[in-house]
Amino acid sequence: MSEPKPPTPTPAGDTYKGWVFKWTNYIKGYQRRWFVLSNGLLSYYRTQAEMGHTCRGTINLATASIAVDDACNFVISNGGTQTYHLKASCEVERQRWITALELAKAKAARMQAESDDSGDDFSLSCPPAPHGQSAAAASQNSEVQSTLRTLASKVEDLSTCNDLISKHGSALQRSLSELDSLRLTGEAGDKIRQVTERATLFRITSNAMINACRDFLALSQAHSKRWQKALQAERDQRIRLEETLEQLAKQHNNLERAFRGNSQSNTTLDSKGSAGPGKGEASDDDDDNEFFDAMEEAPEFITVPADPQFHKRSSSNVSGFNSEMGSDDQSEPLSANQDSPSLDLVPVKKRRSRIPDKPNYSLNLWSIMKNCIGKELSKIPMPVNFNEPISMLQRLSEDLEYHELLDKGAKCGSALEQLCYVAAFSISSYSTTVHRTGKPFNPLLGETYELDRGRESGYRSLCEQVSHHPPAAAHHVISSRGWTLRQEITVASKFRGKYISIMPLGTIHAIFEKGDNHYTWKKVTTTVHNIIVGKLWIDQSGEIDVVNHTTGDRCHLKFAPYSYFSRDVARKVTGLVTDKDGKAHYVLSGTWDEKMEFSRVMQSSRGSSSGSGAAGENGAAEARQKTVYQTLKAREIWHKNALPERAETMYFFTELALTLNEAEEGVAPTDSRQRPDQRLMEAGRWDEANAEKQRLEEKQRSVRREREREAASLRTSSQSEEGVPHDSHKALWFDRCDDPITGEPVHIYNGGYWEAKDTGTWEGCGDIF
Repeated sequence: MSEPKPPTPTPAGDTYKGWVFKWTNYIKGYQRRWFVLSNGLLSYYRTQAEMGHTCRGTINLATASIAVDDACNFVISNGGTQTYHLKASCEVERQRWITALELAKAKAARMQAESDDSGDDFSLSCPPAPHGQSAAAASQNSEVQSTLRTLASKVEDLSTCNDLISKHGSALQRSLSELDSLRLTGEAGDKIRQVTERATLFRITSNAMINACRDFLALSQAHSKRWQKALQAERDQRIRLEETLEQLAKQHNNLERAFRGNSQSNTTLDSKGSAGPGKGEASDDDDDNEFFDAMEEAPEFITVPADPQFHKRSSSNVSGFNSEMGSDDQSEPLSANQDSPSLDLVPVKKRRSRIPDKPNYSLNLWSIMKNCIGKELSKIPMPVNFNEPISMLQRLSEDLEYHELLDKGAKCGSALEQLCYVAAFSISSYSTTVHRTGKPFNPLLGETYELDRGRESGYRSLCEQVSHHPPAAAHHVISSRGWTLRQEITVASKFRGKYISIMPLGTIHAIFEKGDNHYTWKKVTTTVHNIIVGKLWIDQSGEIDVVNHTTGDRCHLKFAPYSYFSRDVARKVTGLVTDKDGKAHYVLSGTWDEKMEFSRVMQSSRGSSSGSGAAGENGAAEARQKTVYQTLKAREIWHKNALPERAETMYFFTELALTLNEAEEGVAPTDSRQRPDQRLMEAGRWDEANAEKQRLEEKQRSVRREREREAASLRTSSQSEEGVPHDSHKALWFDRCDDPITGEPVHIYNGGYWEAKDTGTWEGCGDIF
């Protein structure tokens, strides 16, 4: 489950990566940096995540010098302005880097020396293709020549390694001789003599290996031309055989057509003869494609080193799962047609794919936030400069970005497989947050938002702000594809000076009609870093338990927090699916911002533990043991959709997010699309949006004060009655009750919204905008 460590460099390796401490300045000293050695270039980055976009520096080793300072330090310089003072974590690690650097330097210098006459070498080693030879044959010839050049390069690497071993062995022998000349007595002298004897044995063994390598090099160089000629002859023979087979196939085809022509009239030949062979050839191609696809898929299920009985049993199970996945994909259009029979008559509405670009307005955040440290984030007056032009209700509806995971889960025959899809759905909701540092608009009390995708995706979603202090939103989704989703989320947030912690409170429920499975889970903590200084970035951390209350199955997910010193991949998520008895069935792994994979567990075993001692320590030793799961090859269960083009100018919105605030007819007057300050911000008129935002917030405060006065007068008139609320607000589309599963007080959809939309009657909606 953990990320593997970078491999130890080998003398013939082309690439080496790892963490090395680099001297920066006298204030910060040595700082940990990620170095990559590839193709004769040594580059470094602050983190592994920067490899795709930001390189901090590069040195060409062909002209660089490498010097060793002490046990762990070494210096790389190109004789000009670039000099890297580096420090490894230990002497062994430093020697690995020195070996890899010297090998890369020798290879780079050799390639640079040969680059001038590379055109002549290519013209000699790659003769022109003979007349009639196909482009594929020419490509294969180029591939053969490339392989030969690679083999020659590896032989040169071996020669360089021989030189390095001789060099380091001689240096070691000299150092030991100097120690032996000191004539130390006692135990130190005995130790030095033992080391000298072992070094002598090492020298003898190394010399034998060097001699063997030298013989191999001589033999390779002597026979390389002979092998090349033999390989060229085999290739030419294969090309001739292919051409012969092609001619035979054409002759066979002509004979078959002539035979059909003799048995039919000329008219039939003109009408059917041209179409018949065409169909036959196409079907042959399809058969060939299907055959090779099956051959490629087969090895995926026999790569796990499991016992034979597990292989035998798992192949049938996995193939059944694959067929179920295939049938799901094929039945998707059928279910859509069943949901809306008139789909062919009424075209699906075309949604927008762009919004106005985000303006570039500057604002001093510290002047606003310095007096707000420790306060509830929802009570801080924030200008729209830090917002994104959607409300929290729309952001909550954005959880449905990957609703197809629930669609697939609804078709699963196994509750454990269904649990994997539900777990992947719970992770996918965070994928939209990786670049989204803007704050959604706080919904007004009574504000609603509908997301009607019944015709496109089979679901209808409704959100309502049911409480303002603390802010709470109720959400209900019904899908015609066999599932229902509901949640009530209360956001608790704190400003800590350097970062903001956002803790979503509340439980999410997913109910499936098939099997009557009822799942619940909660959200993890979201942290926004570098609030005052630096670039804003978001991290998710914590643990989630997705529980099936019908069967007792459970999936435990762990979101690893970002650590500067961790070698694990950033934003990592791991999960384990177990049944009610605690037996593991599936393992999930991936990242919450990119993709998730799952693999079936075939066998598990306890790892060894070094703990020993009294009986009282046995429990602690057993707790330190890690369970080893033997699994089938991992399969991708979820992958993040690509962002739209130029998403960075549109608040990094996804394709779904771009449509959330699109104006629609027939929505409730309390819908977030009707909110004026949000609409002004989307249009780029931020000054007007700030003024409108203050007006709406002041209007909401005055309405709340009026409700509090009414509640106070009600308590005064009925002093004997207890439990009179301080605020008389009651949600319109949701009723407050105790959740039958968790026992928490929640708001559950009471029905009537979609009926009111069909009739266009919104009498119960208040004037909040």
